[in-house]
This record gives sequence, C-alpha cells and structure tokens, in this order.
Amino acid sequence: MRPFLLACALVVATPVLAQQTADYAVGPQYDTTHVYVPEDQFDSFVTSFQATFGGTTSKQGVFQVTPTTSLTKSQLVLTPAGTVSVFGFKTPIPFPFGDERTGYLVTDIDAAVKAAVQHGAVRRLVTFPDPIGRDSLIQWPGGVNMQLYWHTTKPSYAPLETVPENRIYLTEDAADRFVKSWVGYAKAKVTADDRAAPGAEVGEPGKTIRRIAITSGYGKMVVFVTDGLLPWPYGRDMTGYAVPDLDATLAKAKAAGVETLVQPYAAAAGRAVIVRFPGGYIAEIHSAPAK
Repeated sequence: MRPFLLACALVVATPVLAQQTADYAVGPQYDTTHVYVPEDQFDSFVTSFQATFGGTTSKQGVFQVTPTTSLTKSQLVLTPAGTVSVFGFKTPIPFPFGDERTGYLVTDIDAAVKAAVQHGAVRRLVTFPDPIGRDSLIQWPGGVNMQLYWHTTKPSYAPLETVPENRIYLTEDAADRFVKSWVGYAKAKVTADDRAAPGAEVGEPGKTIRRIAITSGYGKMVVFVTDGLLPWPYGRDMTGYAVPDLDATLAKAKAAGVETLVQPYAAAAGRAVIVRFPGGYIAEIHSAPAK
C-alpha cells in the first residue's frame, strides 16, 4: 500500500478502534435488577427487601417509564448488597418491557448501544427518553435481555459492601456466543470457568454443569451452562446476593414474610439458598467470601 493510502487508512481506523475499546460502565452500585410486582403487592415487596438487606429507598412515585402510554409505581431499594428497581404497573405493561433482567447505567447511551450491537446484541426498540434520561432495551445471544440507561443528571450512590451476581442460565448452544459478546462489550474478565461444577448447584444432583464467573465494571455475572432440565425454581433466580451472615439474613427475611424455596445448600461461594419475596420476586442469597 502506498504511504498516502496507508496514512488515510490509519486515520479512518483509529476512531473505530477507540470506540470498540471504550468502557461505558459507571459502577455496580448503579446497576439494578428490574423487579415487576403486582401493584397491590408493591409496598410489601419493598418493605420485605429492605428488611432483609438493609439500606434505603428512593421516594416512591407514579411515572410513565415506557415510550408508549403506560403508568407504573416506581421506586429504588438501595441496599449494601445491591439495588433493585421496582415496578408495579397500573396499566398493562407495553411490549417488550417486563422481561429485562437488569438495568445498567452507562456513560454514553448512544455509543454504548452501538458497541453492544457491534458485539452481537440486538436492539429490542429504539433508544427513547424517560423522565430522567434515556433508555434502550437490548438482547444478547441466548435471549438475555437487559436495559442500558443514561441519566441527564448523574446519580451518586455509595459503593456496595458486596456486589451481587447476575445469574444467567443457558444451554451450550448459546453459552460461548453470549460470553464472547458480553466480555467484548463490557471489557469483562472471565475469572473462572469450571466445566465440571456440581449439578446440585442448579437442582441437578448427580450431574455436572459448566459454571462461568465473569467480572466487569458492571459488576459480577455467573453463567450456568446446563442441559436445561432444571427443576423449579432454578433459572427463575435472576440475581444472587452475597451477605456476611447467611443465617442472620434468612432470619430477617423470614420475619419480613420471605419464603425459603430451597433450603441452604453447598455452592461455589459457600452456602446458598433461594427465596421468594412478596410479589413473587425469586432470588438467590449466598455467603459472602471472607475478606
């Protein structure tokens, strides 16, 4: 290639490379699990979640958070173990809302969505304004749905004491494609890839599964690669919360009306349980590693 043409190629390629290597994450304290509950159980869920994990709540309000006509109660519960965005719709929930597992705050919504698409995600709708910023819903290989969002005024939340895990269940058909896409987009690191993890962790004793642990600026993620033959409630737990004292946390949860669906069992991080909060939200809670 002639020097002039080579120089032109370098000038054109540099911005693209910079965009591909950007990290749009803000921090795990700004990343929320989206919890949809019946409107009449909204307050019961918020009270039980805060009683279990501590922390504070934002002011409850009624908003239109979708680009088409709708109305929902909305509130944040900010705990030391992770944050949830709670929705209790007063109207039918417009498609495709309701099945996104998480909302991730990004520094630049347009650039972040473009980068996600470049790494294998698809947009489920165009980026739209909400009362405090802009949002997009995207889907990764394997059908993993999430929200990317940006605030007009950057929020300021305290760092988490323990970072929750985004728990994703996939078959081998999609697992490697998802991991490649997410790691590329999130500038993430695979911290463990156990191809012979005990199936008892997902309700399949006597079998082995693959367990992939990933960390990034968005927080932690665990991908369980299974045959898909999971007994209920495994696979319904979207988030795993780490706590310093599992028994004490369970006692608080029980007092707040939280149901234990799976009794304490041995997991990669120690002991774990699966619980159901008022309103139907199912979560895993596990012992935090000793510091």
